[in-house]
Amino acid sequence: MAESGNYPHDQLRPQFGSRLLTDPDKVFEHNAWDRVEWDAEQEKDAEQAVKQNSAVLLPDDKRAEYELKADHFWDSFYMQHQNKFFKDRHWLFTEFPELLGPSGSCDPLSSSCDAAVIDYAGHVNKHAHCSSFRILEVGCGAGNCVFPILQTSSCKEMFIYCCDFAPSAVTIVKENKLYDSNRCHAFLCDITATPMLLPPPGSVDVIILIFVLSAIAPSKMSTVINNLVTAMKPGGLLLFRDYACYDMAQLRFKPGKCLEKNFYVRGDGTRVYFFTREEISKLFEGAGLKEEQLLVDRRLQVNRGKQLKMYRVWIQAKYRKPK
Repeated sequence: MAESGNYPHDQLRPQFGSRLLTDPDKVFEHNAWDRVEWDAEQEKDAEQAVKQNSAVLLPDDKRAEYELKADHFWDSFYMQHQNKFFKDRHWLFTEFPELLGPSGSCDPLSSSCDAAVIDYAGHVNKHAHCSSFRILEVGCGAGNCVFPILQTSSCKEMFIYCCDFAPSAVTIVKENKLYDSNRCHAFLCDITATPMLLPPPGSVDVIILIFVLSAIAPSKMSTVINNLVTAMKPGGLLLFRDYACYDMAQLRFKPGKCLEKNFYVRGDGTRVYFFTREEISKLFEGAGLKEEQLLVDRRLQVNRGKQLKMYRVWIQAKYRKPK
């Protein structure tokens, strides 16, 4: 997990899209390259790989089992890996500077409270009620987003709700030495449920949805987004980043792991979906949100020691709830 202390802004990596590979002979001079263009042959190879690994779908009973036990598989994942699998996401503030709070800082807590959030799931917290800037992180995992935000932002009126449906993940977050109940609240939540246990309607300024929606069955995604939109303030912002079609992770799947189109199960039972740009647009705009950003991030990562090239494809978006 993160070390204690703030992260200077000049140590954060540049926003994606800033390092371009103009000379193929220099590909191994850096660990990663942005905005990598694919030629027709590479697109065709990727399409063929997906066609092959998704030709045979898992039977209905196995698909139902992975859906029924989704929380179990993720709980087992965090029990095994604890906080050592994912790295802290220090790139958050270059891609999503909105997470630093209004203008990067806020005034101290005001004496007035927002009555709309006086009670949240039986959890009474003066700081949550009186905070003027509230963030909800969905699928907090081991805290790789929440703790960098708490350490980096100087916004004193910020309060972060963070939830996961794996009990072990919530426990890991609460046991971290950086966890401060005056600044954040971690709780167990199944975001596919209706009704969903979330902060009160219209109380959240920013929602973080990073590499989470891809773990949910496609049939439930619209319900999730509609639930989250309800929790957002008018004018609130939803920040999204996730896997896109033809990402290296999708191309590496072997036959026999496909649940449905672009939806796969890993060896540990956790699942992953690979999105198209059109799907994201339809999903979020269908919930009444307005697009502010929708980008496909094609990146080439390299292993200079082994001279390996790894093509990653992600989707990043920002959607705002109309006032």
